[in-house]
Amino acid sequence: MAKIDKSQYSKEEWRIIREQRRIQKRKQKNLQKQHNISTVVSQPQTDIVNKNNNKIAFVLGNGTSRKSIDILELQKIGTVYACNAVYRTHTPDYLVAVDVKMILEINKSGYQKNNKVWTNPNKAYDKIKNLNYFQPSKGWSSGPTALWLASQHRYEKIYILGFDFKGLDSGKKFNNLYADSINYKKSTDGATFFGNWLRQTKTVIREHSEINYFRVITSDNYQPPELNTCTNLQMLELEDFRKIYQLS
Repeated sequence: MAKIDKSQYSKEEWRIIREQRRIQKRKQKNLQKQHNISTVVSQPQTDIVNKNNNKIAFVLGNGTSRKSIDILELQKIGTVYACNAVYRTHTPDYLVAVDVKMILEINKSGYQKNNKVWTNPNKAYDKIKNLNYFQPSKGWSSGPTALWLASQHRYEKIYILGFDFKGLDSGKKFNNLYADSINYKKSTDGATFFGNWLRQTKTVIREHSEINYFRVITSDNYQPPELNTCTNLQMLELEDFRKIYQLS
């Protein structure tokens, strides 16, 4: 792994990059171990990660309701699509980020060189290599865009986690697992308007009527009435979700 000049980064940026490099080193070490103890079988390259015959996918927003869910456990069951700063601590099967600042942060870490990152075309980073672009641009928020990407891969079931929509503190405060970190608002800031995000989510679900969607929620999660018209969407309590897949 190439040496990085940490003088080019702020203290917070360097902390994130250092942690990501540690994760990548562990990942490469584990892959080498697997190679040493198993016979490598050549398989055709596809854009979809093959798990459980592509029947199940998990799409992760960054709402605080999914805080207790272990992403690594989900990856043993199905394919994980996640957004933005998830890459700092985990390696989802697909990472979606459409914010310019976030793409620039990801590029500084070099994450996209070894992992799949999807974004919209943008002049601010059109010279960055190893990014995958939506053509044409979706022009949507990262969460609904990740949900759309997973839906294009035609799973039988898609579980939606961390799509909280409403802010914390009775909808007043910013609701995000990465609040107070670089490129994110403070936890004391006002909640982000969720109308567009909700509308985009509803559009994806209704346009893919052949897929069964499950929104995993906690007992205090906001339940938008607009989603009630989606006949292929069910609400699933977090504890029931854990029991189904025997999650810790």
